[in-house]
Amino acid sequence: MAEIAFILLCHKDPEGIIAQANRLTEAGDYIAIHFDARARPEDFRRIHDALVGNPRVAFAKHRIRCGWGEWSLVEASLLAVRAAVKAFPAATHFYMLSGDCMPIKTAGYAHDFLDGENVDYIESLDFFDSDWIRTGLKDDRLNYRHYFNERTQKWLFYTSYKLQKRFGLTRSIPQDLKIMIGSQWWCLRRRTIEAVLEFCKKRRDVVRFFRTTWIPDETFFQTIVRHLIPASELRSRTLTFLMFTDYGMPVTFFNDHRDMLLKQDFLFARKISPYAADLRQHLGDLYLASHRDLSVTAEGHRLFQFITARGRIGRRYAPRFWETSGTIGSERTLLLIACKKWHVAKRLVARVRQATNLPAIDYLFDEEATDLPDLGGITTSRAKRARHARATLRLLFDELGNDRLLICVDPANIDLIRNVASDTATIRLLEIECEFSDEYLAGHAQRVGLAGPSTSAETLSRILPTVRADVSFESLRLREARLPGYARMRQGSAVEENARAIASFLDISLETAHSIAATDHLFSD
Repeated sequence: MAEIAFILLCHKDPEGIIAQANRLTEAGDYIAIHFDARARPEDFRRIHDALVGNPRVAFAKHRIRCGWGEWSLVEASLLAVRAAVKAFPAATHFYMLSGDCMPIKTAGYAHDFLDGENVDYIESLDFFDSDWIRTGLKDDRLNYRHYFNERTQKWLFYTSYKLQKRFGLTRSIPQDLKIMIGSQWWCLRRRTIEAVLEFCKKRRDVVRFFRTTWIPDETFFQTIVRHLIPASELRSRTLTFLMFTDYGMPVTFFNDHRDMLLKQDFLFARKISPYAADLRQHLGDLYLASHRDLSVTAEGHRLFQFITARGRIGRRYAPRFWETSGTIGSERTLLLIACKKWHVAKRLVARVRQATNLPAIDYLFDEEATDLPDLGGITTSRAKRARHARATLRLLFDELGNDRLLICVDPANIDLIRNVASDTATIRLLEIECEFSDEYLAGHAQRVGLAGPSTSAETLSRILPTVRADVSFESLRLREARLPGYARMRQGSAVEENARAIASFLDISLETAHSIAATDHLFSD
């Protein structure tokens, strides 16, 4: 059976560290602690005095001062690993944790999970080919020597870097290594850890290389483990659930994230807020619980992105200068049909084409494969069309040779709707208000990535109210925008009432509008 030696790097919250150590060891596991030498001496003494008598707790032989992005974080990890290897000969796995990590599964579940496959868990992606690094230095993390801390010694860091670039003082990567990158929160088997420590003794050249590599905790273990262990025995993932916001900052979890955390396909989560007392209490009790049959749905990243984006729609970026200055043309009329159920809008538009010969394009700015005439490079992707919305529309008017054009748009695309509505062209908007069953919304949640085929009914029951409220909010926002020429037809309304809305919107006879509104199975799913 798996026995875990946790490698804990920490620098604050002595009471939390003591509680975490007691909790993990009470479940039969071990813990080796490196407490940052930068921290207050009295905090370390409190931790040491509280835990020194616990035979399942070990301390790093030396404590060093750690700095973000420095070799010191790797060195601290190695010190704690060596202490764990020596103190805990029965440990089968070594699991990296930080002070703000907490379990989101029971100890029994964690042990069964690790017994399931004889593999190592470490995110390990090709340094040069992957897009793991989104901003800042990439190749130059390796090509030049970094002696200073970018955060605390910014002038020295960049002066040293620029001088090396100026004089061509590059260095070579050890030839037999393929540099990998990934999260520093790994879980490795004992024989892998022992192989890494032996490698460090024999290959001092590799250790020297990483000592002056920028942010080596994202590359050191990832590279060496991949070098030593067959790919068949590696799983390129972390067992610690963590997320980053679209601003590149780690997401901090609070009390109301509890249900989401428990459903994730991970053993621990980072970062748990020190102020989330209820969540910390629950997760602490959970690890010592006896049950092992925990359900997993793993939609945390998608759900987080969906929920947090709601309050920022239309508020984060200002309109581009070329969008506000370009015009469709004051002599033209743009007709917008806003409908959440795309198939309903497409049925209506198909009937409009038959009845009026009006040029009409389906979801021009929402659907990649929209059927379009050749307008050159601007039509090559949906993103490009949306980025140059007014220019795209002007080209369409010119190509189609008509001063009236009908397009469909998703109600969520409010920024684009407002953008074109402010144009000098005549703009009219018809909203098609549909009814949404729970089955439809569940399918919609899967289509947009909020749920998957294996998502439980319990989880869906928590997601669906949010999805339904979001759809209702989009409709309310359209009405409150007081857009020009606004009209609305509803699924539950009589054909005559919808015909009047269509006649006003398209400026056609009521008879023709009635034939359009009476389209067979218009609202069918």
